[in-house]
Amino acid sequence: MKRYSAETREWAIKQMMPPFNRAVIELSGATGITTVTLRSWRQSARQAGEFMPGNGKTGDRWSSADKFRAVLETASLSEIETSQYCRSKGIYPEQIRQWREACEQANGAPEPKLTAAQRNEAKAAQKRIRELERQLKRADAARAEAAALLNLRKKADAIWGKEEED
Repeated sequence: MKRYSAETREWAIKQMMPPFNRAVIELSGATGITTVTLRSWRQSARQAGEFMPGNGKTGDRWSSADKFRAVLETASLSEIETSQYCRSKGIYPEQIRQWREACEQANGAPEPKLTAAQRNEAKAAQKRIRELERQLKRADAARAEAAALLNLRKKADAIWGKEEED
């Protein structure tokens, strides 16, 4: 098993972080370090609290957790500091604003609680809908059967001719 120096490891981790966002496969091809090793380094950096949004992903393809983390990290920053942060991560301040709005609206308005009468009414309506759907299926089946019988009669008449009944 090959051992790598701490400097090599740190350099590779920085290459996988924004603003470079180099993909593991690309970095592996350029350095000769195996993809398994690079992925384990990236995972350990994430567990240590490093911001590692993805495998060569641009800001619009980050995971929800990474976007949320970026919003948290920039929440207390001024506009100038936010711009510097965005440049270092390879994203735009407008993306941070959009992500912040999405986070604020994530839970939305809570659904109102239904009263017992409203629940019973909704249950009865669902039961009525199911019954009507069953009736519709039966009517469709009967209609299809009648059409098949008429078609069969026409074919029988065509084959044997129409007989007159006395």
